[in-house]
Amino acid sequence: MKTSQTATLPKPAPRSSDPATLAGEIIERLTYRIGKNAVAAKSHDWLAATILVIRDRVIDSWIESTEETYKAGAKRVYYLSLEFLIGRLMRDAVSNLGLMDEMRAALASLGVDIDIIRELEPDAALGNGGLGRLAACFMESMASVDIPAYGYGIRYVNGMFRQEISDGWQVELPETWLAHGNNWEFERREASYEIGFGGVVDLAAADGSGDHARLWKPHDRIIATAYDTPVVGWRGERVNTLRLWTAQPIDPILLDAFNAGDHIGALMESNKAESLTRVLYPADSHKAGQELRLRQEYFFSSASLQDIVRRHVQYFGDIRTLPDKAAIQLNDTHPAVSVAELMRILIDLHNIDFDEAWDITRATFGYTNHTLLPEALESWPVPLFEQLLPRHMQLVYAINAKLLIEARKQHGFDDAGISAISLIDEGGDRRVRMGNLAFAGSHSVNGVSALHTELMKETVFADFHRLYPDRINNKTNGITPRRWLMQCNPELTGLIREAIGDAFLDDSEALSALGKFADDSAFQEKFAAVKLSKKAVLSNLLRERMGLKIDPAALFDTQIKRIHEYKRQLLNIIEAVALYDQIRSHPERDWVPRVKLFGGKAAPSYHNAKLIIKLANDVARVINHDPAVQGLLKVAFVPNYNVSLAEIMMPAADLSEQISTAGMEASGTGNMKFGLNGALTIGTLDGANVEMRDHVGADNIIIFGLTAAEVGKARAEGHDPRQIIESSRELSQALQAISGGVFSPDDRDRYKALIAGLYDHDWFMVAADFDSYAAAQRDVDALWGRKTEWNAKAIRNVAGMGWFSSDRTIRQYASEIWGVL
Repeated sequence: MKTSQTATLPKPAPRSSDPATLAGEIIERLTYRIGKNAVAAKSHDWLAATILVIRDRVIDSWIESTEETYKAGAKRVYYLSLEFLIGRLMRDAVSNLGLMDEMRAALASLGVDIDIIRELEPDAALGNGGLGRLAACFMESMASVDIPAYGYGIRYVNGMFRQEISDGWQVELPETWLAHGNNWEFERREASYEIGFGGVVDLAAADGSGDHARLWKPHDRIIATAYDTPVVGWRGERVNTLRLWTAQPIDPILLDAFNAGDHIGALMESNKAESLTRVLYPADSHKAGQELRLRQEYFFSSASLQDIVRRHVQYFGDIRTLPDKAAIQLNDTHPAVSVAELMRILIDLHNIDFDEAWDITRATFGYTNHTLLPEALESWPVPLFEQLLPRHMQLVYAINAKLLIEARKQHGFDDAGISAISLIDEGGDRRVRMGNLAFAGSHSVNGVSALHTELMKETVFADFHRLYPDRINNKTNGITPRRWLMQCNPELTGLIREAIGDAFLDDSEALSALGKFADDSAFQEKFAAVKLSKKAVLSNLLRERMGLKIDPAALFDTQIKRIHEYKRQLLNIIEAVALYDQIRSHPERDWVPRVKLFGGKAAPSYHNAKLIIKLANDVARVINHDPAVQGLLKVAFVPNYNVSLAEIMMPAADLSEQISTAGMEASGTGNMKFGLNGALTIGTLDGANVEMRDHVGADNIIIFGLTAAEVGKARAEGHDPRQIIESSRELSQALQAISGGVFSPDDRDRYKALIAGLYDHDWFMVAADFDSYAAAQRDVDALWGRKTEWNAKAIRNVAGMGWFSSDRTIRQYASEIWGVL
């Protein structure tokens, strides 16, 4: 094993945390790195100078962490994810270094408010929703629990998109988070790798055994170059690396074409390379989009695998020991092509025979499944896959042959079982099944909640589970309590510290001690005051951004997540319409003032999801301007939901909407963030809601609707949504109003097809669950009126959330899958 050549060099002296010293360093960076004096400096200059001062302290720990890992010869974790929704980094780094008070004082001495400048830091546009935020929490937790790790992804220039709402419709605009540079990242020119596409596979000269090696000669080639961002763990004791890849052409400009006058064509190679890292999840409803998305997935997978193998060979020599020193986790199916890529590297570049390469590959990879939706278990048309990755197509067929022969001859699989596990879907257009490839190529396959894991065994991977009964395991998701409590809700954190001490700061399960304060009237009063203050912050933000006035004393009913039919924002909107009708029909009743808040992005090509956003805005326009409801009900769709907005909305929520169709949400993590900040959950027994009920107590969560088993039975036996709708007066009236154009007078047919789908098939059980949901919401109203009881339940939710820390999840991965603890 090689050792770091810098290990014997003297280490820099620890940097001072004295506010006066920090202030002096900020002025120094402002002058010599930004080129401004304090008089001329703008807020963004102060932000940049502050980040540079913090970054220096991070780098000290970063280098030390890396050197210690090499010195110990430690096994590393490599986390491959197409998304890393890391949010703003300055506050995260300052807080985890334990320098928040000192940095606040240092800036204040210079006449600068840290809370103002930190709002100028852009959110990194590297993710969309729960998948990417989970990856970010996991990276922070791996550093916090002292696990050497790299995260690998793509350095998107424009990311998902910036969402604006125009006349109620979602408009997608490019995210420009890198427009003014990124002070947190470091280009690593030495970590550059050639990535190929297309071409042909030739037989190389025979070796002494008479065998011929396969030589892939790609037609297109680009260069992947690494940009590293440090990820600071709690108390700054370990700093890990998030390595993101950017694409560059081998020839940035075709000079012959340029000089011949073809100025656009001369840049063709540059444009082709840059398109790989422009946008997250390009629309794949057409062939060009599918090709770009597959190129993206192979691009970052190949660069990451080449980097991992290069590092291993450099420091440990023998490629055959890769599983002993590297644990590679595939975050969903997006990096599944890594299985075939590692096989190519081992066989073609390191001359390992197929069977041994397959053993090494399976021992190295773990696969996390995040969905039971067939459309989300990616598959690619065989002609497209073979055109872009001809050598990998050969390897997929070879892996498939080995897999199917084993299943047939050793385990007696029939044709149906063989068809289910095959890496090639032979039904209709032949497609490469990436979920099956990831499963077959991993020694561990985990779900992300107890229910989801059991459903994996029973549904999408039932036949694989029969073939490999010990491979599927559960690792219930978690969230980092640093960002989702300590940083976004310092007021609640301070109150908890005052009550139970500081143990929960290092061990979130110590939050359970808070349960004894649930019925304490003095604590309840302080708890309610914190919640009201966070609601006031959100109310002010909505007034500034949207011109919407809402009363912080109202019940804040919040559903913020990716817009998808199975997440059932539609159910929530329909219930809002039904409630609106009841308030107008019975103004004499003692209604609870309620604000329904929505947020989330719809995939650009997902018509119904975008229509649901429009419906939410249409319903809001009508309800919010109707004097008949007298402020008893407000509805708002908050644009451009991202991490920073979540950090404001979640601490302000009273009610957390987790209402997905049972059996369809793998886990959810928003439910945990809401609960940690003292919101009650209204939800189905889906995903991690099941385990949340167990940890907070069944009396402290509002459960409604069909179970996953009941949903499955209804679908199998056929249910009659029309009969359900017609038997429910509230539901039928609400649907008639929506379908009939009450909320869309400019286009009365706008929602006819959307509502007709509920009458015709109601796949997501919106109608089937409506009456149960509406009744549960009236129970919420009644409970809200009993404030002492409500507050006690909210406190018990906070106390019960400690188990849902991503630290606990990561420790389970580390000991049960990765073998690094």
